[in-house]
Amino acid sequence: MQTRANWVLALGLVLGLGLLGYLLSSAALAVKQLERTVTVKGLSEREVPADVVIWPIQYSAASNDLNELYQTLERHNAAIERFLSQGGVAAEAISIAPPAIMDKSAQQYGGGEPAPFRFTAMQTVTVYSEQIEPVRALMARLSELGKQGLVILGNQYQGSTQYLFTGLNDLKPGMIEEATRQAREVALKFAADSDSQLGKIRRASQGQFSINDRDSSTPHIKKVRVVSTVEYYLTD
Repeated sequence: MQTRANWVLALGLVLGLGLLGYLLSSAALAVKQLERTVTVKGLSEREVPADVVIWPIQYSAASNDLNELYQTLERHNAAIERFLSQGGVAAEAISIAPPAIMDKSAQQYGGGEPAPFRFTAMQTVTVYSEQIEPVRALMARLSELGKQGLVILGNQYQGSTQYLFTGLNDLKPGMIEEATRQAREVALKFAADSDSQLGKIRRASQGQFSINDRDSSTPHIKKVRVVSTVEYYLTD
């Protein structure tokens, strides 16, 4: 009887181990199948007009009399403000920075030729406006200030015009949806080509939004771009 009981116990143990091995094998196969994934990217782009312009107007003036130089700056500043106002720029969009005054006699060394003017000044009047097109129209007429005696400075790095786009938050939801939808379309195509079914998302990441000039000739037109990366499970 004892021997028979031992045989029954051994047989049960063998069957139990076999069943456990089968279950573990099935579980391992299921896990392996779940590990089949595809990673795809979706792109969304928009071209939008800038909604803010920062336009520094820089000019220089010179004189041997400091008081006279300041009077010249005041006249020129008034002329610029008048020019901008007549072009439709609001007064609150115009700011005047303190002038940068240089005394040439204090910087002259040795016996070189004296500077024709002792004092020189660089003045900056800045327009910060949402009126993009009126400001661009005034840029094309800047020579009118030159005809009034202003020496307008060009090609100054600190005086370059900037165009900004501040409406990104309004675009984000739609662009993220578009990028995600495009990524899914790519994943579906991959799954179909590989005789698989597209499963759930394993992980997803949204890239940073970038805002750049459309090209060097049209800085007032911006290109907004975002790339979403999505990893999907694949099943048979």
